Amino acid sequence: MSKVFDEFTDEYGPEKIVYVYEPRSGLKGIIVIDNTAAGPGIGGIRMAPDVSTAEVFRLARAMTWKNALAGIPHGGAKSAILADPTTPNKETLIRQFARAMKNMQGYIPGPDMGTDEVSMAWVRDEIGRSVGLSKVLGGIPLDQIGATGYGLAICAEVAQEFAEIELEGARVLVQGFGNVGSHAARYLEERGAVLVAASDLDGTLYDENGIDVDKLTGIKADTGHVTTYDGGKKLPRDAWVDIPCDIFVPAARPDVIDERNAVRLKCKLILQGANIPVTARGERILHDSGIVSVPDFVANAGGVICASVEYRGGTQKQAFETIEEKIRENTRAVMDLARAHSQIPAEAALTLAKQRVAEAMAYRRSH
Repeated sequence: MSKVFDEFTDEYGPEKIVYVYEPRSGLKGIIVIDNTAAGPGIGGIRMAPDVSTAEVFRLARAMTWKNALAGIPHGGAKSAILADPTTPNKETLIRQFARAMKNMQGYIPGPDMGTDEVSMAWVRDEIGRSVGLSKVLGGIPLDQIGATGYGLAICAEVAQEFAEIELEGARVLVQGFGNVGSHAARYLEERGAVLVAASDLDGTLYDENGIDVDKLTGIKADTGHVTTYDGGKKLPRDAWVDIPCDIFVPAARPDVIDERNAVRLKCKLILQGANIPVTARGERILHDSGIVSVPDFVANAGGVICASVEYRGGTQKQAFETIEEKIRENTRAVMDLARAHSQIPAEAALTLAKQRVAEAMAYRRSH
């Protein structure tokens, strides 16, 4: 147990790490409530067979920073169910997992990789709280409307100046063409950018002349694979590393950019659509290469901002307005600070986030 404490704890948290196990169904889960100084933690329930405690903790900590930077009254938390999201007993596992967190009032669960608004409806039915619900339940389905993708596009509007590119005509590559990546591509296309490559677990689609985002989204929904698109080149799954572009959107798993492949990227701006997609060493290499990398807890905060608005009974219109206001303001603040001090943007963002969390913690009773 002391090893766990030494590995994960510092002055910011976590407040709780809880392991869930139900032998009859095979449910195995991890819940990390990191820091609730600013309010109850909001964070998604991830569903994947290979999630570790370290990953859930890192994701929960990223939510602490993200929510602090977004200026919403919530702390950071995250959880994971260790199972294939296509399992036939998905509903059973999610409902059991929800019951395990019923009394954890410091955690408000939302959708994440492997879960969606249907999953959140099951959670709410069990414990009376969740975000990312369908409209019929009075929620704002953040994946359906593309809240995170919209925030990424707003981030790009600000960051284009710092990367010395123009969105009009910018070539976009999306790694992980799913709920976040597809909407990011759509919103960037609306601003004049051109999708030239998209990847998923099956492979990579590349067309230097441009890919129709709506068409690709429909094909992906029907077949589950981007490579079934009738056009362009079909390349291996990891071929995205060497494809030239202006804007790169990693929107899949953590740590896809590290010291081994960061030197190979041929882009000018990275919008981190996934959570913790770049390692610390990778960030340094990107910075030294002149690539502007906007950190996850700045760029992809649209989803949690939307969730916060939903939690307080706000509308979809209010959610989009709040996403635009906060992400535009935060991207500018982080990039200005990074430029002024010749910092990596991730370091500048972390400085601001820590200041805000520390301030919130200062208002707490010390004993």
